[in-house]
Amino acid sequence: MQSTFACFIVSASLFCAMQPALARKPDPPSFEPATIQRIDEAAAEVLKRTGVPSASVAVVKDGHMVYSQAYGSAELEPKVMRARPAMRYAIGSISKQFTASAVLLLQQQGKLSLDDKVAKYFPRLTRASEITIRQLLTHTSGYQDYWPQDYMFAAMRQPTQPAAILDRWARQSLDYEPGARWQYSNTGYVLAGLIVEKVSGEPLYRFLERRIFAPLGLESVSDFDTEPLAHGTVPGYESYALGPPRAAGHSGPGWLFGAGGLAMNAADLARWDISLINRTLLSADSYRALETETLLNSGAGTDYALGLDVSIDRQRRKLEHGGEVAGFTALNVVYPDDGVAIVVLTNLMASHAPDQLATKIAEIVFEHVDATDTARTAQAKAIYEGLLAGRIDRTLFTPNANGYFSAQALADFQASLEPLGAPKEFKHVRTWQRGGMTGRSYHAVYPDRKLRVWTYEMPDGKLEQLQIQAIE
Repeated sequence: MQSTFACFIVSASLFCAMQPALARKPDPPSFEPATIQRIDEAAAEVLKRTGVPSASVAVVKDGHMVYSQAYGSAELEPKVMRARPAMRYAIGSISKQFTASAVLLLQQQGKLSLDDKVAKYFPRLTRASEITIRQLLTHTSGYQDYWPQDYMFAAMRQPTQPAAILDRWARQSLDYEPGARWQYSNTGYVLAGLIVEKVSGEPLYRFLERRIFAPLGLESVSDFDTEPLAHGTVPGYESYALGPPRAAGHSGPGWLFGAGGLAMNAADLARWDISLINRTLLSADSYRALETETLLNSGAGTDYALGLDVSIDRQRRKLEHGGEVAGFTALNVVYPDDGVAIVVLTNLMASHAPDQLATKIAEIVFEHVDATDTARTAQAKAIYEGLLAGRIDRTLFTPNANGYFSAQALADFQASLEPLGAPKEFKHVRTWQRGGMTGRSYHAVYPDRKLRVWTYEMPDGKLEQLQIQAIE
């Protein structure tokens, strides 16, 4: 497959008519040309390797949108049409955070509570008096997922009603006791969307439009559930095994309600991310609820909040969610405390391209922040290679660590490591803080095994510890 790659720089390429010097607004922030080139090269490489027809990308840095671009072919037949940043892509389950936010807005008004039982609104569903709205939004309700497949099953090509989905899937026996397990379920979000409609007295999409999209200036959003062919929305594709992309078609109206029904361009999704970073739409309590990890009845964590995966990635708080509907795969990643967000939208179903490209962009965006980790990785590797020969540079270590590296210790390090030789790869895994020191963990990778190397570094840079153990 041949793809025509085109980059469209939004922030950096808009020029206004000449104004008097005192009247000119400051230029909007943007990446350096070298950074832009690296992102473009990463996108080209991912699209070529994965066969995704097109990708649309937006990047937020320091709480501002700094880059928006599109690559590849938005349409392959009947004629090739290049992708443009203004084009709209279905975002699939990324829509769930909007449904969850609608519930939170109603809670702020005192019209419902996350801890309301489902029976208050839909009493005839299975064990509705035992399941809360919160459990619907956190995938801990026990209701069976109506769409676990990575393709459209036959019935999905015909129209349905959200209530019909509940009749078929939310009247069955539960998959597990409420709150006992975490299991992804689109059914819970269909039900949550219907609760929003019942409480607000207006259609879900209209509520989202009035309370979220309009206030944030998200002008490209459309209801993909009812208008998958809306003007400006790129066509979706699917592939079989390693075959070429083929037109995917779309599901009938009703199937994506509440769980995956939105489409928009990457820049508008990035604007939503900026509102998460700056906390401009919801109350402080609502943002805390939206972003706080859910615990099961046992106390075990789920790495999931309300429509958001939550985690710590290299000491950075990360909120993210992927999305997949017929013909599309997407990923939205927000590092709220760092003011960074990365949006990748593609028009190929069941593709890992969004994850791969978002990871590459994150590495580029955070490269300057991670420069110290990079330098320390080189130092740790050099120390490791010295230990293969039974020697260390004692000027790098504190008195405590030098006491640890006795003649016997060095002899054992050499005897056990020298037969392995130099590792095939020596890579940084994570950084953390403990006891006033910075901890860093590395993997020394060999063809038949993997070793963990970890250090503790004092504020002055001296190493208080370096230890090694086998992990594989």
